[in-house]
Amino acid sequence: MKTLALAFIGISFAAAVVPSASAQQPSSADVARWKQEARAVTITRDDWGIAHVHGKTDADAVFGMIYAQAEDDFNRVENNYLDAIGWRAQADGEQAVYKDLRVRLFVNADTMKAKYATSPAWLKTLMNAWADGLNYYLYTHPSVKPLVIARFEPWMPLSFSDGSIGPDFERVNLTQLAAFYGKDAALPAPAPGPGPDDYTEPTGSNGIAIAPSNTVNHHALLLINPHTSFFFRSELQMESDAGLDAYGAVTWGQFFVYQGFNTHIGWMHTSTGADQLDEYLETVSKKGDRYFYKHGADELPMVVDTIVIAYKTPSGMAKKSFTVYRTMHGPVTHAAGDKWVTFAMMEKPVDALVQSFTRTKTHDYKTFRQTMDLHTNSSNNTIIADKDGDIAYFQANFIPKRDPKFDWTKPVDGSDPATDWHGVLSVDESPLVLNPASGWIYNSNNWPWSAAGPSSPKREDFPPYVENGREESPRGYHAIRVLSNKKNFTLNTLLTQAAFDSYLPSFAHMIPALLKAYDATPAADPLKAKLSEQVALLRHWDYRWGSASVPTSLAVFWGEDVLRRVGRDARQAGKQPEDYVADGAPAAALVQSLAAASDKLTADFGSWKTPWGEINRFQRINDNIVGTFDDAAPSIPVPFTSSRWGSLASFGARAYPNTKKWYGTSGNSFVAVIEFGDSVRARAVTAGGESGDPKSKHFDDEATRYASGNLREVYYYPSQLKGHTERTYHPGE
Repeated sequence: MKTLALAFIGISFAAAVVPSASAQQPSSADVARWKQEARAVTITRDDWGIAHVHGKTDADAVFGMIYAQAEDDFNRVENNYLDAIGWRAQADGEQAVYKDLRVRLFVNADTMKAKYATSPAWLKTLMNAWADGLNYYLYTHPSVKPLVIARFEPWMPLSFSDGSIGPDFERVNLTQLAAFYGKDAALPAPAPGPGPDDYTEPTGSNGIAIAPSNTVNHHALLLINPHTSFFFRSELQMESDAGLDAYGAVTWGQFFVYQGFNTHIGWMHTSTGADQLDEYLETVSKKGDRYFYKHGADELPMVVDTIVIAYKTPSGMAKKSFTVYRTMHGPVTHAAGDKWVTFAMMEKPVDALVQSFTRTKTHDYKTFRQTMDLHTNSSNNTIIADKDGDIAYFQANFIPKRDPKFDWTKPVDGSDPATDWHGVLSVDESPLVLNPASGWIYNSNNWPWSAAGPSSPKREDFPPYVENGREESPRGYHAIRVLSNKKNFTLNTLLTQAAFDSYLPSFAHMIPALLKAYDATPAADPLKAKLSEQVALLRHWDYRWGSASVPTSLAVFWGEDVLRRVGRDARQAGKQPEDYVADGAPAAALVQSLAAASDKLTADFGSWKTPWGEINRFQRINDNIVGTFDDAAPSIPVPFTSSRWGSLASFGARAYPNTKKWYGTSGNSFVAVIEFGDSVRARAVTAGGESGDPKSKHFDDEATRYASGNLREVYYYPSQLKGHTERTYHPGE
């Protein structure tokens, strides 16, 4: 079969295209309704600026919490929805057209409006309250000028329903998408992604649950430690007289606590390695002016649609129209030879929003598990702990049932009906841990086969696609080390001896090979004398990070250099780079990397003896979505490192073109430890502070606590707020 030519993609340039949510004056009925809703809501700001929102109904709480989010950082709320709905190009211009096109292959406004219309009445009430809260904020803050969304509509939360840092469809390659649908040579293609030798900061999160048998007070404990880009979530409490009382991290613009707790139970999500997505190779033919794809003995018509992307230009708005295609498996995203490739993923926005909200009102393992039966938290594993003492781990929440004879790590033949999905694995059919004999559960985006030590699920009991090839991670080894055989956890020791334990297992694994290589270096080699002091420090290092630690600086700079040097050889040897360094890398390369690291430290900081805290810094000087940094501006030392080296406390930092110091942009973002019993005790910290306004004292008032791991007390109960309240008000006051 010859490669098929694409159907003509119409491109039209308009002098102006009105954005989908254009500015308009609210009606008197709107304003009256908003004011009535506002009177039913009370917002209490504590002395860290955190909003504690109370309403009579859940809808009141939603109205108040989204209003409070807008007060704290409307820019991040709106930006999240520009990405979620596919309106980014209306703010950023032509360069974002294909990013929007990718979104719109999966998120169609008309479809979402129809789903909103048929949603359960209670959910529609919450979505209405969400839109009203944001629109009332804009009404009461006329100086705030949205980038694009001047009026929020209640269907919009369906486009952004699970709280993860990136939707599943972001796996679609933009370069391939542009090559398939792009017919305009003037339209810039997206920049290529990282190459095989480029370092990518580990993402995801840590979650730990400790059973009562392993704690001093015989209460379950939970660590919530999402590793995301900084300032990605708000911290707040939302409470209603209808049984809602959730506290935790809320992704900007959403109306549910994504990672947090209530009086009875806490929940923590980590990125899953389960295979929840598939690509299908479609056999396509053209008959007349229509396209068909083969499925068994049938030839089925392609679903054809037109997507219009509006984008900003110097002279106003313009638009581009794309003819797009879909099969029963999903939208066409690119071509592979003479096949068209479709992308299959979970597409159940109503159920996803239902699950995200209702889990915040669960009160034990049984009710939480009932929410899991919706199977829409597609990209996450989940760890829970509750006041009854139950702890549990759920591997993903959307794993399609597949024929195991196929290799699902690669695109499969869409014309073979045997490759079709057959529902999803139930909770019991997926890796599950409940109250393990080990007394602890953890996950750090690694496989589930070590989630509870000897009590973990067994790989051979499950199809291979429940875990997509991930191995034990350095953080995983670290977690096992700190959790095994420990029986006396408290809220404080879960924090200090687990979440912020300073051991760096990657260096404990690799540096002995460096020392051996140095010892074998001939005395006449100039590097022998040059590196003698450095090696002496590393030889006696305890492999623990610290702000005053020179060995940490040496090890990190050496690790960065040596993994770049040997990465390609490690892949060719079929080994992880760290394993290759520990057993297989040429001795000369290890020693030469230490020399290069010493030279780099000296060139950038004046001496290779520079303590880690003088290099590794936290800085927040503005609220830009993409941060900017300045060595001349104030910053504070951060003692912990990237999770690349196995640090459970993660700080993904690097130097920038205009800096020598390293500044963090991801890793620990919200950290909380919770103890469940007759009442809840919790401590937490949010990177920087609660407000996005650089003029607010809450812009960076938590930075020192963040860097030191000195979490503050959470004011969960009204009695705890006494003496710690800055302001109590109704929205609009």
